[in-house]
Amino acid sequence: MHAEISFIGLFLEASVLVKLVMLTLLALSIASWAVILQRNKLLTSARVKSLRFEDTFWSGVDLNRLYKELIARGSAISGLEAMFVAGFKEYTRLSKVNSKAPQAVMDGTSRAMRVSLSREMEKLENNLPLLATIGSTSPYIGLFGTVWGIMNSFIALGSVENATLAMVAPGIAEALIATAMGLFAAIPAVIGYNRFTTQVDKIEMTYANFMEEFSNILQRQAYSEKEAV
Repeated sequence: MHAEISFIGLFLEASVLVKLVMLTLLALSIASWAVILQRNKLLTSARVKSLRFEDTFWSGVDLNRLYKELIARGSAISGLEAMFVAGFKEYTRLSKVNSKAPQAVMDGTSRAMRVSLSREMEKLENNLPLLATIGSTSPYIGLFGTVWGIMNSFIALGSVENATLAMVAPGIAEALIATAMGLFAAIPAVIGYNRFTTQVDKIEMTYANFMEEFSNILQRQAYSEKEAV
């Protein structure tokens, strides 16, 4: 009896369709945990790098020197660093040809930083829709396996004269396992999606605030250079 009600035993005795449902849910669960671990690492790193860069930026460091240091690192820059590099690079380029038109310089600089912001947010939001999909579909996949298992159990009951609980228990048990696996895959995915979405929104606000503050600094510099000319 113990072998019959064990998870492995129920899986081996399940119909082919229910086995496919269970394997599908197992694969979705593994995929969701892989995304959760990867997103958690990425977002944690993004927050730490943002705080570190803001400390450096507001410490009074020379912006030209900071720009050259970041450029020397090449593709290793991300987040606020990438936005700073994009904005300062465009500002320097436009200032050389439009020194008497500071508004045109700032328009181009703002566009460059907005493009950089969009790219950085795309990196942070990557794979989050997958978590949402797993969280919303897994319970229904498990429910499908449940319905199929219970249906097979009652069909089997109809072919015998003396039905007992022991005859239908394995089929009902495998059906309930499918439901449990659906919830097991869905719950972490939903929690992870909601948590990461909140974190991404906070990081986006940090990026947007920095972009506005940096734009103000460059704008003051642009108009001061115009007056000097």
